[in-house]
Amino acid sequence: MVIEKDVHGYYAWCPELKGCQSQGTTLEETLTHIREAIELYLETLPPEERDLLLSQEILTTAVEVNA
Repeated sequence: MVIEKDVHGYYAWCPELKGCQSQGTTLEETLTHIREAIELYLETLPPEERDLLLSQEILTTAVEVNA
């Protein structure tokens, strides 16, 4: 999952699960909400589709640039 902080709190989303997202005012609240969202999302998928989505590899990194 990816978690971003903004002026309203935190926003979390899952790149592997299109449309699976949540938010909260604290990091802990956001983690609780996104866990619930992921569980519900996975419950709605057929097993074959769930296995396919969860087998994807998505890499993230930070890059430093001079601006």
